[in-house]
Amino acid sequence: MAQITLKGNPVATVGELPAAGTAAPSFTLVNKDLSEANMADFAGKRIVLNIFPSLDTPVCAASVRRFNLEASSIPDTVVLCISADLPFAHKRFCEVEGIENVVSLSVFRSPEFGSDYGVTITDGPLKGILSRAVVIVDKDGKVIHAEQVPEITQEPDYEAALKAMV
Repeated sequence: MAQITLKGNPVATVGELPAAGTAAPSFTLVNKDLSEANMADFAGKRIVLNIFPSLDTPVCAASVRRFNLEASSIPDTVVLCISADLPFAHKRFCEVEGIENVVSLSVFRSPEFGSDYGVTITDGPLKGILSRAVVIVDKDGKVIHAEQVPEITQEPDYEAALKAMV
């Protein structure tokens, strides 16, 4: 169980992020067009899992914009922006913001994703949604970087994530 904070107040998650060097857990999530996407769909690419509570918060929206600009320009890399928001919210956000370089995915049919990645919040006002984390998976399906952001209202360490990809 990871101990993080929300505006300085302690909050726990269901577990820990997968460790560097381990195989990334497989998943099946829902695209904004309601089709399903799974880990195998991105085989042979470096995968950035930008995991966050909700697109309807400024910090989450900022992380999607930032990864849309930076990480998506790295060759053989796909950025997956993952939250509990419904696919309709993902679609609306991406259309309004002009987000075209990331794959926006919902966990609404797959609660096991949060457990498998250790990011489901287990207490406090955000209980049941995902914490803010970044996991980078290499082309062989191994985790090469994992950051559980310690304070939900803070952005992830983009520089560390980008550095892990090159």
